[in-house]
Amino acid sequence: MFSIIQAAGWPIWPLLFASIIAVALIIERLVALRGAKVAPAGLLQRVVAEYRQNGTNEAMIANLEAQSPLGRVLAAGLRNVTSSREIMKESIEETGRAVSHDLGRYLTTLGTIASISPLMGLFGTVVGMIEIFGSQAPTGTNPLQLAHGISVALYNTGFGLIIAIPGMIFWRHFRAQVDGFVIEMEQQAVRLVELLHGERKA
Repeated sequence: MFSIIQAAGWPIWPLLFASIIAVALIIERLVALRGAKVAPAGLLQRVVAEYRQNGTNEAMIANLEAQSPLGRVLAAGLRNVTSSREIMKESIEETGRAVSHDLGRYLTTLGTIASISPLMGLFGTVVGMIEIFGSQAPTGTNPLQLAHGISVALYNTGFGLIIAIPGMIFWRHFRAQVDGFVIEMEQQAVRLVELLHGERKA
């Protein structure tokens, strides 16, 4: 591995740094965007049952907020359950926007890395081409410098693509996942408002 890095030259170092960041972000988002962690199954039913049995209190709302992003949205509704339907919906929408922003955390960085990695690889290719042309001398071609220039050009191009392809795949996957969670939380929030305001029974 170290011999490959040496053969690729100094342009490989920014790509290595970008790959480390991308892997860290992918692992973090895989952990953070698990369905059971974002929108636990049956949470709305448990919240409604507890509200009908015991009403609301600050401890119950704070505990709900700490459980999950969906819990934060539902807690915003419960905090304003004695207000009108419109105010309750507004508070849920405000919290929902904040939760949606948090779910999309780091995705811009991951998308940027996926987009610029081929360009960084192309930059390494240009550096390698410069070294190839630099190997031309009046007395002939320097084979070692020529080989090194080719290595720099090819390794950087390949490494840039290795970073970009999985980075783009995971970025698109996470974006679709976040969109799905946002829609699910909107539906759950609407059901909460309708259930607590007596417009639906279940």
